[in-house]
Amino acid sequence: MFAWKLTGINVVMPGSRIVSDLYSDWNELMKPLPHTYTASARLSEDEVIIESAGLPGLTTAAPADFGGPGDLWSPETLLVAAVSDCFILTFKAIARASRLDYDGVRCEVSGVLDKLDSGTCFTHINIVASATIPNGADADKAKKLLEKAESNCLITNSLKAEVSFEAEVEVANAS
Repeated sequence: MFAWKLTGINVVMPGSRIVSDLYSDWNELMKPLPHTYTASARLSEDEVIIESAGLPGLTTAAPADFGGPGDLWSPETLLVAAVSDCFILTFKAIARASRLDYDGVRCEVSGVLDKLDSGTCFTHINIVASATIPNGADADKAKKLLEKAESNCLITNSLKAEVSFEAEVEVANAS
């Protein structure tokens, strides 16, 4: 099992058991709103380097659909990744507050980019999320918490695209 501790939060890699009762109150972790986040971008030949204070730079480029190389993160893939990442972090917080033990969670996101009269934009975001829970855990509760995570994800709540959501709960085999 690979795990580390970060400001009181146990972070456990997929495949290991996650115990969600570290904090009963999410407000213990979150600073008061509003929060401000900053990033910058600079051109380096045909690639863009995105940076934010205290974080490693990330090399990006246009996606293959726009004539880019297709082997680097793009603004489009970063957007759908932000939805997926935010969903999982939101689920993790909600599961912790609800004292739901789970073995893993996965979120796959696809986004449709299209041209409208107002311009090119993402018109649809499809989220497929699944949680694996231990044998004997409450599958209905897990599904409700997946749905709650989707409705509370601040990234999808910030987008104007239509969002569809599918949730699945798998009960791990007893060993």
